[in-house]
Amino acid sequence: MSAGDTQFFSKIGLIAATVGSAVGLGNIWRFPAEAQAGGGAAFLVLYILCVLILGIPVMLAEFSLGRAGRTDAIGSFSAVSPKHKKWSCVGGLAVVTAFLIAIFYMVVAGWTLEYLFESLSGGLYSGNTANPSSEVFAAKMETYISGGWHPLIFTVVMVLINLAILLGGVTKGIERLSNILMPLLFVILLAFCIVSLTLPKAGEGLVYFFRPDFSRVTPSVILSALGQAFFSLSLGMGILLTYSSYYPPETRLVRTAGTVSFLSILVAVMMGIIIFPAVMSFGLADHGVAGTTLVFSTLPEVFVRLPLTWLWSSLFFLLLTIAALTSTVSIAEVVIRCVQDRLKLSRRAACYWVMVPILVLSSVCSLSMGMFNFLDFLTAEILLPIAAIGVCVFVGWIAPKSLLTNQLTNDGSIRSRIIGLCLFIIRYVAPALIFLVLISPLL
Repeated sequence: MSAGDTQFFSKIGLIAATVGSAVGLGNIWRFPAEAQAGGGAAFLVLYILCVLILGIPVMLAEFSLGRAGRTDAIGSFSAVSPKHKKWSCVGGLAVVTAFLIAIFYMVVAGWTLEYLFESLSGGLYSGNTANPSSEVFAAKMETYISGGWHPLIFTVVMVLINLAILLGGVTKGIERLSNILMPLLFVILLAFCIVSLTLPKAGEGLVYFFRPDFSRVTPSVILSALGQAFFSLSLGMGILLTYSSYYPPETRLVRTAGTVSFLSILVAVMMGIIIFPAVMSFGLADHGVAGTTLVFSTLPEVFVRLPLTWLWSSLFFLLLTIAALTSTVSIAEVVIRCVQDRLKLSRRAACYWVMVPILVLSSVCSLSMGMFNFLDFLTAEILLPIAAIGVCVFVGWIAPKSLLTNQLTNDGSIRSRIIGLCLFIIRYVAPALIFLVLISPLL
């Protein structure tokens, strides 16, 4: 690898890239629905606790393994513990999972890009939107997402954008992208928060979001909070492991994990501040605040009721496109780094070896919701939790005991008081909690 591919250039770029990998569409469209079902602030409290108890320790396990290994997700295991090379299969599982996620996530990213294009061109609000209804935008969503060539074209465009960025390597591609897009993402979020707080029933929406209703907290809600913490931090798919292999030796892993977790939580909270006042103000709370219905149907219905509809719609779908792009780039990087290191290829060759198959399979996936739903289920419900459990077991029980100590203290140059607690969580608590996430569909 060239010098520009071996580590991030700046601390800001390091944080921006890692936050970009963690802050995906799950923070934007999954969290509001979970909060609505889980008692508002009651779910928020549970989510934050799960990030502290589950997310940060597992993140530190991946960070430690990645920076100590200084190679791809597969090679890190054998580099850290040469006597236990068979555990490299956990890294292999993470790479396979990342590849499968990249296939269908490129499709989702294509949807966001298409809606951005349609917002800018006015196509999203053409036709009978003088008296907007959920049926109008639901029909448009059906056309844009399942309309044959529509998703195919924008999926291809999104894959090509990813390829162009990834060809730039770590500093000129990933880091430069993150340094531009992540500040822009937070500026757009802040602008929407301000607008949302000026709406007629903003107070009702904020009360709905921030007033805890613990009577709605059930075992299934707790499991949902665990799942939200797990997925919102990109655990188990090799991203954190791969990105941390680019961290300079002086990087403070505990501080980095805390910063990334805080910003991930902040995005989720800001989305709650945006969504609930908006749907309350326009009487759309019963139209759905979940997933694709929220972002592709309910929110366009909100935007059409605001002045400068095209502007707010374009900014929102730019926000989604940024979140999707930083996520897809990080997911594809896991596979590219693995191919580059395993096959001893140049960066350019590895990018084409990975992105061409993703282009073909994503194109097929864009035309088949059956394939899309299968890959989503397989990765989210099965492969990701298994890979994360594998990382915890390896770092907690198989790797040298000095791994966590050396990495969290930067080989003794700084103090860390959480090593013992972190190791206990990685060994006992995190695997049990992730196992609950794994079996939650059966409960």
